[in-house]
Amino acid sequence: MNVLIIGGVAAGTKAAAKLKRDNYHAQVTILTKGKDISYAGCGLPYYVGNVIENREGLIVNTPERFSKLTGVEVLTEVEVTKVNPDKKEVEALDLKTGKTNTYAYDKLVIATGADPIKPPIDGIHLKGVYFMRTPEDAISLRQSIEAGEIKHAVVVGGGFIGLEVAENLAAQGIRVSVIDMTPQILPGFEPEIANYVENHLANHGIMTFTETKLEAILGDEKVEKVKTNRRVMKADAVIISIGIRPNTAFLADTGIQLAGNKAIVVNEHMETNIKDIYAVGDCAIVSNMLTGKEAYSPMGSSANIEGRILAQNLNGKSISYKGVLGTAVAKLPGLNVAKTGLTEDAAKAEGYDVVAALTVVDDKAHYYPGASNFIVKMIADRNTKKLLGLQVIGPGAVDKMADIAVMAISLNATLYDIKDLDLSYAPPFSTAIHPFTHTVNVLLNKINGEIQSITPREYSEGKAEGYKVVDASIRPSISGAAFIDLSKVHEELPQFEKDEKLLLVCTKGKRAYMLQKRLKSFGYTNTLVLEGGTFFNELSL
Repeated sequence: MNVLIIGGVAAGTKAAAKLKRDNYHAQVTILTKGKDISYAGCGLPYYVGNVIENREGLIVNTPERFSKLTGVEVLTEVEVTKVNPDKKEVEALDLKTGKTNTYAYDKLVIATGADPIKPPIDGIHLKGVYFMRTPEDAISLRQSIEAGEIKHAVVVGGGFIGLEVAENLAAQGIRVSVIDMTPQILPGFEPEIANYVENHLANHGIMTFTETKLEAILGDEKVEKVKTNRRVMKADAVIISIGIRPNTAFLADTGIQLAGNKAIVVNEHMETNIKDIYAVGDCAIVSNMLTGKEAYSPMGSSANIEGRILAQNLNGKSISYKGVLGTAVAKLPGLNVAKTGLTEDAAKAEGYDVVAALTVVDDKAHYYPGASNFIVKMIADRNTKKLLGLQVIGPGAVDKMADIAVMAISLNATLYDIKDLDLSYAPPFSTAIHPFTHTVNVLLNKINGEIQSITPREYSEGKAEGYKVVDASIRPSISGAAFIDLSKVHEELPQFEKDEKLLLVCTKGKRAYMLQKRLKSFGYTNTLVLEGGTFFNELSL
């Protein structure tokens, strides 16, 4: 079996290595346009910030080392320009010699990845404009930083890569602004979560400007300013991270089916619509595990999983890829963010009867040094109690919260299935009732009518209008609000009518819930708890 693989970063090298490991007699060849293979694209921002000190730390394998280890032939600086499915051949340009060569295959794997989108604006080619896709991109930016050429930087794009670059630039003492043309940073996150992160970044010296479109980059020979639809901003460097575009232009006229974003359409076995041609990684589009609809998942994790599954299928197995959930995690200054599954709006669009809850919970035993909080938004279907999604932010291990949710969603679990899991506990790691379990309990209480509460999103939409704010904190903390000390509530409260609309607010939500339960026992029928309390919400009295 002669297997030809186009592309050698994540998916291509994973497919090649697994293929040869299970079937060493297969002939496997990688053709790749770049000089490097198997580099850590997700680590590029951390090289910029000097967290990864040496360039070698970004290169997982050299072509020579990979070939010796696996038995795969690797041809670098070879750009495939045409695929001929009828002849089972590809044409490729040797970038070192300028000569075009033809390569035959029995099975063809397309793993060409994607390139950064470069907007067609004035100044895009000035010195000081950077992208963040290859090791050379990160190396060039860090060299400019170390040479003292950058004092002010503008990052265009408020997604994970853009914000990770912003964090690492700020850590080097550079003044950083982030602009994004959409209404929020962190696409795919709930608006209220994104807004919280925006405020947090501002407190750490990183200013974000949403609904701000890049119109031009100004300067004579190098970057001097950035022109947006709102203002002109001073800048010594512009880092553009507004998305990526699948590298599939060379497939024109092949008959290979492409999605709307030009990614290659594959089935659950990573097969294209043409026999013996497959696609994996950032150039392919897969499916969402929850909805079954097309989903683009340009992640190193997805790429490696897809490559491994494809290799096994090429070796005679029939393994299906279940798809993705949009799981992601990122480190920001003093705050980590993670998500998986559907957002509230996406779940509603899919026809679910959505119920959501937001909690602020301890991330480990509160008395343990370094203890902090998770802010968690959990989403489920009211009828089936099926978990649909989770978003979490906090300075601690947000990945463990997201990963528990991934397991639950992947196994089609309900809230009842996961409310009493035997999750690990010790003071340095968690709380006696795990923060994930705590949030599940809140959501179930909300569904079952044990708590009547309002989410921060609902509060910002004005759904608590007409309610009198009651401060249920340990001590008075809300100016202008009536304060009620829970520890002293042992009878009816003469200052409130039994049917009076009362919005109970404490620091995080728990004490307000306890007050609500107490008031119910005395016949108060019209109370609401503000989820997230003053920790997450900005109150307007």
